[in-house]
Amino acid sequence: MKKIAIFPGSFDPITIGHVDVVKRAAKVFDEIVVAIGVNTQKKYLFDLEERTNWIKKVFANETNVRVETYQGLTVNFCKEIGANYIIRGIRSSADFEYEKTIAQLNQMMHAEV
Repeated sequence: MKKIAIFPGSFDPITIGHVDVVKRAAKVFDEIVVAIGVNTQKKYLFDLEERTNWIKKVFANETNVRVETYQGLTVNFCKEIGANYIIRGIRSSADFEYEKTIAQLNQMMHAEV
């Protein structure tokens, strides 16, 4: 079975930190989906098409990285594309606590992720 992971975010804009996380994860997983979440309640600095094009250019040489957009819950998008892993970056202990809570909720909704 392929190890498919998603790296969700708004990427508004994509940063060097995002790129570093994806490039390191690309060595661990068969496929990485950089998943640009669309939230109609959120104001973005750059439009979706710009962000998508930039990310595609950044990872043009990474054969196991692709870019997709989605709406709704990340865990539901995982089910949709057959991903069993979610990659997240953590910058502080507060990020860790937040991500831990989200991971527990995702686990309850879709145990395979």
